[in-house]
Amino acid sequence: MGDTADDSMEIVHALRAVTVQLALRSAGFAQDNGMHPTDVRALIALMDARRAGEPMTAGRLGAQLGVNSAGTTAVVDRLERAGHVERVRDPADRRRVLVEVTEGAVALGQAHFGPFIETVVALLEGFDERERAAIRGFLDGARASASRTP
Repeated sequence: MGDTADDSMEIVHALRAVTVQLALRSAGFAQDNGMHPTDVRALIALMDARRAGEPMTAGRLGAQLGVNSAGTTAVVDRLERAGHVERVRDPADRRRVLVEVTEGAVALGQAHFGPFIETVVALLEGFDERERAAIRGFLDGARASASRTP
């Protein structure tokens, strides 16, 4: 392997290390709040949908989580009992039920993950637009690659 390959592998290993640390942080959040790890992944998916202004049905949530219908219902039921989500009728189609994250869940996530997010945002401020575009492109590509079935 040449220098470029070695450098690429260092970046791959750094990405893996970040992934491990994020998984540990997420597991700690789940444990501290009496949640299953899938519940945390569901909350993240719901917060991402909210931020993007996209409605989230239970079916779409289950597809994103890779969980069947019964498992999705169990996740949503647990999160609803804990006050982290609400089921609401879609104003555009009253037959459809949406799952929405509550303000309390957002505040809980912010309390736990906020300091980390603030540190990463500050770190990114040290990069120019071109560098940030490269980072975004790399992360988008890595995410797409990770989501492919082997």
